[in-house]
Amino acid sequence: MPTYEPQDLVNELRKGASALGIRRIVMGAAGALLVVFLWSTWFTVQPEETGIVQRFGAVHRTVGPGLHFKFPDSIESVRLLPTARVLKEEFGFGTIATPAGRRTQYTDDKKPFKDVSLMLTGDLNVIDVQWIVQYRIEDPVRFLFQVRESPQTIRDIAEAVMRRVVGNRLGSDVLTVGRVAVSTEVKEEMQKILSEYETGVRLVTVELQDVTPPDTVKPAFNEVNEARQDRERTINQAQEQANREIPRARGEATRTITEAEGYAVERVNRANGEATRFKAILAEYERAPEVTRRRLYLEAIGSILPEASALYIVDSDQKALLPWLRLESGQTPTAAGKAGGQAEVVKGDRQP
Repeated sequence: MPTYEPQDLVNELRKGASALGIRRIVMGAAGALLVVFLWSTWFTVQPEETGIVQRFGAVHRTVGPGLHFKFPDSIESVRLLPTARVLKEEFGFGTIATPAGRRTQYTDDKKPFKDVSLMLTGDLNVIDVQWIVQYRIEDPVRFLFQVRESPQTIRDIAEAVMRRVVGNRLGSDVLTVGRVAVSTEVKEEMQKILSEYETGVRLVTVELQDVTPPDTVKPAFNEVNEARQDRERTINQAQEQANREIPRARGEATRTITEAEGYAVERVNRANGEATRFKAILAEYERAPEVTRRRLYLEAIGSILPEASALYIVDSDQKALLPWLRLESGQTPTAAGKAGGQAEVVKGDRQP
């Protein structure tokens, strides 16, 4: 295989150029420059983007989606920003790009994110806070030129505000019921700072993804959390029992008081009636003592005899305790006289 020296190659190129002619070379170079010139005079903006055209480095105009023309790159340049798309910044974790239709996957190595996610709370506890910030570019010109490194500025502001808000709250509050309040406060504070900096950014949402204690203290935290849950459950059970027993006791007390009042009224009315009856009998007795005494005796005997199961009439002057007459309920004196046997003897004086 023949070898060539560098000088031989240069000579060969000179001979080829001489054969083509200087004119043709110049025309070919001019054509190539013209193609490059024409190719850099048009550009396409996608539906979710906004184009910022810069002329000699200064912002000249902004264009929307579609096909547009401009001066060559040496005069005008274009920068495209996704103004119609929601952008996202992740803190404390990272996601892996996954195909459409599949579940989002997260990175397994969390050590690089611990510097951002570990925070000190107001009660001097350490918690691991993971959150996302979603925003849209509202003013592309300000986003590009008002603040240097706008995405990094958003991250710095988000981290500073989140640390301040979490540091002003109890750890248990951030871990449980205060998540929504923390997100809302961080969003409002961040938007206020971004507007003062004129970054051209409008926040969409700030959302806490996962708030947990550090791995080293998770067992102790779980025990404390279980104890708090047991305490709340016991308090709720006691409150439930109190709500059930107190109205019942109040009802029983009211019923007892009402019964006592009714009994008192009954006894007072009965006493008044007995007193009135006694006064009436006393007035009758003063007018006719003997008649009244006999009537009272007969009335008493009339109320006692129907209730007696056996009756013995004994003469008080007789020494021996012999039954004179036995009367069973529903028997005639003849039948009662035939019935013998032992019986209870009731002593008593004869009444007139």
